[in-house]
Amino acid sequence: MTDARKEKIGPDQAVEMAQTCTTVTAARGKKIISYNIRKDAPSAEDLVKIMIGPSGNLRAPCFRIGKKMFIGFHEEELAAFVG
Repeated sequence: MTDARKEKIGPDQAVEMAQTCTTVTAARGKKIISYNIRKDAPSAEDLVKIMIGPSGNLRAPCFRIGKKMFIGFHEEELAAFVG
């Protein structure tokens, strides 16, 4: 577990984290974007777009459970993710 308040996670490190997962899901407002890393093979640029916020660091909140990652906040999607 990493506390992002103490350790900033930049774009390169965030992409490395995502590439070790099987799915990466990001919520931005009402929009949900989900990638199956093996099937969809998103580029590093695509991952940065959904994972990195205006500060240049990993967006919060970010949850990783096993090989799944969820970024952002969307109540229904997050409940399904934690499940």
